[in-house]
Amino acid sequence: MEETTFPLQSVTKVIGLERVDSTQDLAYALAQKGEPDGTLVLACEQTAARCQSGEAFSAGEGGVYFTLILRPEKADLCALSLSKQAAQAAADMLAEVFGLKTKIKVPNTVLAWEPKSRKWKKIAGVLVETFFEEDRRLALVGMGVNVNNRLPSGLKETAVSVKQLIGSETSKELFLDELLNAFWKRYAHWNISGR
Repeated sequence: MEETTFPLQSVTKVIGLERVDSTQDLAYALAQKGEPDGTLVLACEQTAARCQSGEAFSAGEGGVYFTLILRPEKADLCALSLSKQAAQAAADMLAEVFGLKTKIKVPNTVLAWEPKSRKWKKIAGVLVETFFEEDRRLALVGMGVNVNNRLPSGLKETAVSVKQLIGSETSKELFLDELLNAFWKRYAHWNISGR
């Protein structure tokens, strides 16, 4: 049986910020001005981050927050399918690299098992928005992951960070590299094969 390989895309440009209202909103504005496919909008902190449902979520310092500007090849671009692919990439990476027990709350929330509380808690969220403008397709893939951040007391019952689960801080740069690598593998397959 012949193995099928897909070319992996990569980040073509990084726009890094200390603080921004929302990487998603900034990425949309930049895409409208012509920022290319593969542009990564990255922030240390977001002050007005939102979930797929439109609700606000905590995105304090210590987490990894980004939005990728993508212009997929697929004619039948589906935000739900792309959201599931991004969430699964995050769940798989957290399991493989950090040994965490993870699962997806479909379509866009990644949960991790916290043995101490014996509960599944949110560790990452995905926000995918798609647009059709003239003959162009545009997808914004936003992701927020609780890496080294201290969660507000109001979220401690429902959310957890990588640091809490493994007991030490993680390099956010290396974390982001692993996460993007996992995402590109799934995206390349999805973008070409449609699965």
